[in-house]
Amino acid sequence: MAFAANPLALSVPDPTFESWLRDSGYLEVLDQRTSDLHRISSTAAATTAADSDSATADPPSVSVAAAVSSGFLLSVVLSYIGILLSLLTLNPFSKLTNEDFSGDTPSWTLGFFGYSGSYSFPSSRSQARMRVTENVKRYCRNYASLFILFFACSLYQIPIALVGLVSSLALWDLFAYYGHRWGLDNHPVTRECLLRLLQCATAVIIFVCNVQMALLCTIGVSYAVMMLHASFRKLTPVKQTVKGKQK
Repeated sequence: MAFAANPLALSVPDPTFESWLRDSGYLEVLDQRTSDLHRISSTAAATTAADSDSATADPPSVSVAAAVSSGFLLSVVLSYIGILLSLLTLNPFSKLTNEDFSGDTPSWTLGFFGYSGSYSFPSSRSQARMRVTENVKRYCRNYASLFILFFACSLYQIPIALVGLVSSLALWDLFAYYGHRWGLDNHPVTRECLLRLLQCATAVIIFVCNVQMALLCTIGVSYAVMMLHASFRKLTPVKQTVKGKQK
């Protein structure tokens, strides 16, 4: 237990408290606490830098203060870029299970999109990773729906890919229909030869009709949208409260 050492204490060490929040499932509290601590530390650092510049700089040295401010801004921008680049090494599907796809789809309005206050830039790499893994687990059905939507848009933009996909499905339906009608199950050698031939024909159709390009574009856009939304979306309680009652 996190509080077993001193249950009457009015405060506990930060690492212990964060570990207790993570193990207890209060990730939204940990997410908000991380953002608050980063905002307080950033404000304190900026105030200290401004006070030191005003105390040590002479009136003519305004350019020095401007250079310090620009350097601080550049370091912040580089830090944000480093946080986003760190997500490239993260596996966002590490915590996904089959049960996550079998549940109900979260609400697209309040649950998935939320409102303007539901988004903030992650203050650290650990916070960004925590948001991505948890939001992908929560909104996996929404991301799957967006993937289907993006794939349909890609097929609309590349009509020849749609023709190739429909042709491939039609070939397999014809194979299943005539295979059952001709009794190919009783002729395994003939069935295996026709199956390999149909696989080669399907690969040729997909390659010629650029179906793979539509699929690659869909995967790239869907992955980028998922990572950006999951990293910027604040963690909220799983059960939303409405008028003081849990729904």
